Amino acid sequence: MRLILVGPPGAGKGTQATRLVEKYSIPQLSTGDMLRAAVAAQTPVGLKAKEVMDAGGLVSDEIVVGIIRDRISEDDAENGFILDGFPRTLPQAEALDQMLEENGLKLNGVLELRVDHTKLVDRIVKRAEEAKAAGQPVRKDDDPEVFKQRLEAYNRDTAVVVPYYEKTGLLSVIDGMQAIDEVSASIETVLQGLDEKV
Repeated sequence: MRLILVGPPGAGKGTQATRLVEKYSIPQLSTGDMLRAAVAAQTPVGLKAKEVMDAGGLVSDEIVVGIIRDRISEDDAENGFILDGFPRTLPQAEALDQMLEENGLKLNGVLELRVDHTKLVDRIVKRAEEAKAAGQPVRKDDDPEVFKQRLEAYNRDTAVVVPYYEKTGLLSVIDGMQAIDEVSASIETVLQGLDEKV
C-alpha cells in the first residue's frame, strides 16, 4: 500500500499516519527524518544534501526524491509506505511520479484530509489553551499566528497538488473535521476500495 497523506497543518495527518503504520506494518516517511538519516549515514545523496545544508541552501527536489528512492528500497518499505508532508509542490509531485515509474512502482492512493480552515484555527487555539491549562509546553506550531502563516503557505504552495492527484484518479477526500476514530474508519473504507481495485 503506497499512500500519500495530504492536508493542511493541524488536519490530523500525523495521528492517522501512526494508525496506518500500526495496521499495515508499513513505514511513515517524513522527508525531514529521511534527510537527517541520509546525512548521518553519509549516503551519496545524503552527502549532497549535507553540502547544500551546510552552505545554508534549500535541498533541491532532485535530492529529496533521491532520498525517498533510497528509503523505499529498504526492506521495511517492501509492502508500501506512507508519505506525509511530501510532495509539497507540483514539481515535487511530478518528480515523485517519475521516480516511482522508473522503479516500476505506482501510488495506490492519495488521501486528502479536508478541513474547514476557520474551524481548524479554533481547534489549534483550543489545543494550545488545553496544553497551557495542563501545565504542558505549547508546541511552537500551535501558536495561532505561526499556525496561520503555515496555513497560508499550505494554501499557496501545497494545495495545488490536490487537483493534480484528482486528475490522475488517485485522490480520495476524507472529512477531517470528524472525530479521530471516524476519520480512521473513513480512511479504512477508502483503503478497502483500493484493495479491490489492485
